[in-house]
Amino acid sequence: MQRRRLGTTGLIVSEICLGTMTFGSHADEAASLKILDKAFDSGVDFLDVAEIYPVPPKAEYAGQSEIIVGKWLKDRKRDSVVIATKVAGPGGGWFVPPVRDGRTSLDFHHIERAVEGSLKRLGTDYIDLYQTHWPDPELPIEVTLEGLERVIRAGKVRYVGASNETAYGLTKALLTAKTAGLPKYETIQNNFSLMNRRFEDELANVCRREKVSLIPYSPIGGGVLSGKYNGGRWPEPARFSTYRNDPVRGQTMSKRFINEKTLATSERAGRLAAELELSAVTFAVAWSLAHDFVASTIIGATRFDQLDDILRASEVKLSPEILARVDDISRDYLYPMG
Repeated sequence: MQRRRLGTTGLIVSEICLGTMTFGSHADEAASLKILDKAFDSGVDFLDVAEIYPVPPKAEYAGQSEIIVGKWLKDRKRDSVVIATKVAGPGGGWFVPPVRDGRTSLDFHHIERAVEGSLKRLGTDYIDLYQTHWPDPELPIEVTLEGLERVIRAGKVRYVGASNETAYGLTKALLTAKTAGLPKYETIQNNFSLMNRRFEDELANVCRREKVSLIPYSPIGGGVLSGKYNGGRWPEPARFSTYRNDPVRGQTMSKRFINEKTLATSERAGRLAAELELSAVTFAVAWSLAHDFVASTIIGATRFDQLDDILRASEVKLSPEILARVDDISRDYLYPMG
């Protein structure tokens, strides 16, 4: 397992990060602990959590993912693992965060409340990387950065990052941090896969110039790039098989991830992977790792046996020729996820 630096921080992490958003819902505690053990024994020392996990977000079990990670962490040396977690942004439209009675924001009150809750659930006295889960565009960015500075100065957080941010939002935050002497976002966690390459339009340039690392989530396109939805299949159990029967949010996500273009992309990428004698999953994760602005790719699992193909990606280096052939697929099916 190779390791890479996060931004300009002192954090050197495994190039594969274990996401935990299914721990406590799709994966019960026993399965989650088994997944954590195997990933750690395979060299994964970077874990990503959030105060609202697991998904789908529900008030009755928000925070369970952190609780499970905390139980697992008790049997490990704290310094052997890099823990990233997140504070919920504001609610709006069809989504109300299942924490603090849905009255969330990214001001100092909410940041401090969220940090205290995460520390308690994780059973630790510090968080290595603390991220804003999504932006709070109506709130001046300096208010958020000042709140993050307070928890850093209190010794509860080491470094900070953003998630689901735009090129403007990241650039504005970086400029404000520099001019006001506030903490800089060292990382950004956005959706990025060979099915969704929008990050390369502008954000990749910001990351390169400002030395911010991308920690991409959904490198397998929510499981679509595994090929399990190809041919019109709706496997059970599977995330989008469940989501398509949900109210507006679930149906919207299903249509975004599963449509004519995404399935065509999955089929073409799968054939290319087969030429290389790789599984479609291994290929998709390896493609994510092939980008210079990526520090560590976030993967997820609900079963112990899903890890083998994912972890194998750390041993694969795709050639320029293969990357060019992926570019051909992307040109044929431009912006599959809209």
